[in-house]
Amino acid sequence: MEGTNPVNKKLAAALSGGAVLVLALSGCSSSDDNSEKLNSWAKQVCDAVQPQTKKITAANAAIQQETADDSAPEAVQKADSQAFQDISDAYKAMATAVQKAGAPDVEGGKSKLQAAVSELNTLSTAYAELKKKSDDLDVKDQAKFAEGLKDVATELEKLSKSGSDALAKLEEGDVGKAMAKQQSCKSAAVSSSAGKS
Repeated sequence: MEGTNPVNKKLAAALSGGAVLVLALSGCSSSDDNSEKLNSWAKQVCDAVQPQTKKITAANAAIQQETADDSAPEAVQKADSQAFQDISDAYKAMATAVQKAGAPDVEGGKSKLQAAVSELNTLSTAYAELKKKSDDLDVKDQAKFAEGLKDVATELEKLSKSGSDALAKLEEGDVGKAMAKQQSCKSAAVSSSAGKS
């Protein structure tokens, strides 16, 4: 059992990093006035993203709980598989929501929108691939499972480090200010940080 524990911890740590991407959607507070059109766009995106943020946070928590104990490989694999599927679905839903909202009413809004949608879809696909990788791990062989889990954790770390660029670009300037005013974006940030904002 001992062999999987450090790997489990690494997996849990990598997963919690994945939530950082979603937190980019919370913006920073600002009292600047934005156009009504932009505020309306921000509300639509924030309202659609909030339940997906919760889904990702819950999936991360499920994996962390499973990997915090010395769980059997089968249990870890089952938790990972479900969580990766949930996260993949959540990013897909976010991409659809952002696409549906259309381009924000700012300069270069269209290219920012396309970049963000593309990024979210790429993340969705990447997590679906991680699920497959996790499902294919050999749970009968402890050493092989630990080795495979290490690869999954490495992939996760890459995912959590990449990814936020397009969303960060989407939220530059007035877009970020408009999003920061939305209650649903604020509550998404609070639920993901699991503490006081």
